[in-house]
Amino acid sequence: MALPEGIEEALCRCGGITGLMERLPGDEALERESVLFRALADPLRLKILAMLAVQPLCVCVIKAVLGIADSKLSYHLSVLKKAGLITGEAQGNWIIYSLTDLGDTLWVRRIRAAKDREKE
Repeated sequence: MALPEGIEEALCRCGGITGLMERLPGDEALERESVLFRALADPLRLKILAMLAVQPLCVCVIKAVLGIADSKLSYHLSVLKKAGLITGEAQGNWIIYSLTDLGDTLWVRRIRAAKDREKE
C-alpha cells in the first residue's frame, strides 16, 4: 500500500502500524470518553451542570429552572450520573444532586474558558 511521503515517514518513526496501534487508548477508555462526550453534548445537561456548579440542588429546583417533565429530567440526570459528572445523595425524602470531582473539574475548566471568550 502506497502512502503519502510525510505519512509514511512519520508512521515508520512511531513503529509502523503496530507502533501506532500500541499508542491508542484501549476500548474501555474510549468507551468511557464516549459516554462523557455524549453526556456533555446536550444543552439541557450542560444547564444542569451549570446549576450544580453554583450549588447542590434537589430535583424540584432543577425542574423549576428547566421547566421539563419529571421523566425527561430523570433521563438527563441518569446520563450525567452514568458519565460520572454528578452524584445524588439521599437526605430524608430528597435527593440532593451535586457535581463529582470530575464534573467540577471539567465544568470549571470549560466555564472559565467560555467566560474568558465572552470578555474578549
